[in-house]
Amino acid sequence: MQGILDENFCDLGKETKANLELVAQTPSSALGSVRKKPTADDCHKVFKVLQKYNIRYFFYIGGNDSAETTHIINEAAIKEGYALKCFHICKTIDNDLRENDHTPGFGSAAKFVAQAFMGDNLDNRALPGVKINVIMGRHAGFLTAAAALARQYPDDGPHLIYLPERPFSMTKFVNDVKAVYNKLGRCVIAVSEGISDKSGEAIASKFIKEVDSHGNVQLSGSGALGDLLSKQIKEKAKISRVRADTFGYLQRSFAGVASAVDQKEARAAGIAAVKFACGGQYDNGSTAIKRAPGSKYMTWIERTELRNVAKETRHMPDAWIAKSANDVTPAFIKYAAPIVGPLPQMGRLKAVKVAKK
Repeated sequence: MQGILDENFCDLGKETKANLELVAQTPSSALGSVRKKPTADDCHKVFKVLQKYNIRYFFYIGGNDSAETTHIINEAAIKEGYALKCFHICKTIDNDLRENDHTPGFGSAAKFVAQAFMGDNLDNRALPGVKINVIMGRHAGFLTAAAALARQYPDDGPHLIYLPERPFSMTKFVNDVKAVYNKLGRCVIAVSEGISDKSGEAIASKFIKEVDSHGNVQLSGSGALGDLLSKQIKEKAKISRVRADTFGYLQRSFAGVASAVDQKEARAAGIAAVKFACGGQYDNGSTAIKRAPGSKYMTWIERTELRNVAKETRHMPDAWIAKSANDVTPAFIKYAAPIVGPLPQMGRLKAVKVAKK
């Protein structure tokens, strides 16, 4: 949106095919990103710019806020009588777009999260203590849940997983950590940035006041949540070695950790959007990845109405969250594993007791 308003354009027709293919393999957003919800005045200015360049196709890549922006632009174009085909292309690491089985971005970010927890688990075994990792996910816990893919041995972490779909109790959290620590002598924890109390208020929002134009508190911009949870464990569980990290922006643009399925489906979503826009049947819509039931992994892309994906959030199904509210179920592992793809295999030495002479 800001790029259009500033007339800051990139002519992809002048790029070499080799460079475009390289960009396709590169993480993050090649065209930049913005958190700007267009006002009526913004829309009017946008159409002036688009008319200046005779642009009649509008493709907007992103999650539910981006889908809302596309919907706003589409409605405004109809109202102003500006002929414009508006299509939203599904992409969000949060995996929280409605109508989609999963979204491009999730598989690669989930792979990063899983592999980061593999490494943290090894570190935690070598020098035991409590380790907390805060992961992106405002209202949906898909990415935090992906930490469970790190487990290869029965005592591997994460030992506890907390999602925004369940009310967070500090008392229960401390007791859960104490129970795992007493059993294993260590504990690795995955926590969603969006965990909320029983009233629905995000724990982190009590310390962070920065809000974007869509009304979202910037939960990933601070380590306050990890610091708070660490302090509670030290004071109430009486465990001295406690560390916390906030993955922050690393998880959504980490080079070299991409899911092959994710890359393939991201490209397919873009191609599908262009076909929908140029096919003559639709003037607007959003791409949605669908998945065939059964053990064989098969997907396809359908068009859905913009209003179906705009703004609203999709949540983790109840069947994928453990009744204890501190873990996921095997059903989630079955769902996520094919999207993420193969993960490194971890080795382990076996301790052997030597008889005293």
